[in-house]
Amino acid sequence: MAVRTIQWNNNRVIMLDQRLLPHKEVYRVYKNYEGVAQAIRDMVIRGAPAIGVAAAMGVALGALWVKGKNFDREIERIFHTLEKTRPTAVNLFWALERMRRIYIEKRGEGVEAVKQLLKQEAIKIYEEDIAANRQLGKFGAKLLGNASRVLTHCNAGALATAGYGTALGVFRAMKEAGKEIEVLVDETRPFLQGARLTIWELKKDKIPVTLITDSMAGYFMQRGRVQVVVVGADRIAANGDVANKIGTYGVAVLARRHNVPFYVAAPTSTIDLKCLTGADIPIEQRDPKEVSHILGRAITLRGVRALNPAFDVTPQDLVSAIITEKGVITPPFAQNLRSHVHRT
Repeated sequence: MAVRTIQWNNNRVIMLDQRLLPHKEVYRVYKNYEGVAQAIRDMVIRGAPAIGVAAAMGVALGALWVKGKNFDREIERIFHTLEKTRPTAVNLFWALERMRRIYIEKRGEGVEAVKQLLKQEAIKIYEEDIAANRQLGKFGAKLLGNASRVLTHCNAGALATAGYGTALGVFRAMKEAGKEIEVLVDETRPFLQGARLTIWELKKDKIPVTLITDSMAGYFMQRGRVQVVVVGADRIAANGDVANKIGTYGVAVLARRHNVPFYVAAPTSTIDLKCLTGADIPIEQRDPKEVSHILGRAITLRGVRALNPAFDVTPQDLVSAIITEKGVITPPFAQNLRSHVHRT
């Protein structure tokens, strides 16, 4: 896919504004880390791997403009600001930890050297993400075999990553292998990532796709229209519990009821071995207006209370397998996740 979700160019961070898709393709240019942090908060960029890349580039960008005598204090301010943007996607914290490690280990080489090393590390994280997604896609395509009718929830494509995608990376790899595939896409209320973003990506790649409302998934499973479900993830706990966009848990329950395999596609950077179970995963609570309004227009009475948890947790016993760039992880997850993450 030719779209560039995020780029580093001439010491600037450039992002495709995903809030305006599918009708407008607008690229935003950020010259400072505060702008990058705000872009993450406002969902100019979203998707766990993409947020991680953006955070790493935010650190590198911020460091470039810090004066030498204030470097230690200001670099901590940069890390703190980016850490507070969105709480659920562990890739953000994983990427910041990598950047912090470079800063700590190389600070003795001098401020200017550290600035360049941080920049190199951010670009490396970007490049590694694309490579991981492509490898993940190949493993996923092999796992799905000849399954041609798939369902996905939210957007786990090139837009949610540095490029290529996780769940959608599997579908792209299937097409590249010459396999037939038709994708059912949940609209994914309230932010409509499925309707706005996943449909846009798959249409660009000429992969047959059909939009359904979130409440239709069970209907199509019941009638045999879904052979397999593939979703992305924002954090995977050590026991295999999976946090993903709100509504994923319901899809997993329906999949189990109808004997449909439920697969999670995510890079190993999304696996959080420090988080023991899904109960330990922080769930972001977003603006209730995203529920009470669609595209800025109210769909209910003024003053009605609305709740907007951005994610839910799918228990590990509903997950058939987890697909990463290192291979496919099957139950028991509590045992196999740890050995998988440490595999070279």
